Amino acid sequence: MKTFVLSGVSRPESGKKAAKALRKEDKIPAVIYGGENKDSIHFTVTNSDVRKLVYTPEIFLIDLTIDGKAYKAILKDIQFDPVTDRILHIDFLHVFENKPIVIEVPVVLDGLAEGVKAGGKLSLDLRKLRVKALYDKVPEQIHINVESLALGKSIQVGQLSFDGLELLNAKNAVVCRVQLTRAARGLAAKNA
Repeated sequence: MKTFVLSGVSRPESGKKAAKALRKEDKIPAVIYGGENKDSIHFTVTNSDVRKLVYTPEIFLIDLTIDGKAYKAILKDIQFDPVTDRILHIDFLHVFENKPIVIEVPVVLDGLAEGVKAGGKLSLDLRKLRVKALYDKVPEQIHINVESLALGKSIQVGQLSFDGLELLNAKNAVVCRVQLTRAARGLAAKNA
C-alpha cells in the first residue's frame, strides 16, 4: 500500500456553524476515529493538500500529523456538496498494526478469457471488493485471472481466496462474467 503524507490543525469547535466558517476559509473539517480510547479528534486540512488523496482510485496509508502528533490512518468517508461537488467533510480511520481494517480494494482482471475469444463480452460487475485484513496485508489492487472463463460463465466472490484477506462481499455476488453477444449466438446457431 502506498503512503500519503498529510498534516492537519486541530479545531476546538465542532458543529454546523463552525464547519461553515472553516469552509469559507477554504479549509475542510475532518475527523479521525478509532483511537486507543475509541475517541475522535476533530481537525482541519486544506483543499490543496487532500486533492491527490481524494481524486484517485488508489488506496493510501496516510501518515497524518495533527499539531505535531503522528497517526497512521486510512480514508474512510468523504462528503461532497451535491450541487458544487466541493468536499464538505472527510472521515479518517486510525489504524494499528495488530487490528484488522475493513476497506474496499479495486479489482483488476488479468488475461484474455476463453469466452471472449469465442465472441463473448467480458463484464466486470464488482469494481471493488470489501476486504478485512491487517493494513500492511491490504493490496493496492486485487488481481483475478480470467483466462479460463468460458462463454456464459462467471466468477463469484465465494470462488476467490487470497492470503491474509477475508472477503466480506456476499459469497454469491458475481465479480465478473462473460456474456453471450448477439454475434456469438448467431455463430452458435450456424454451427448447430
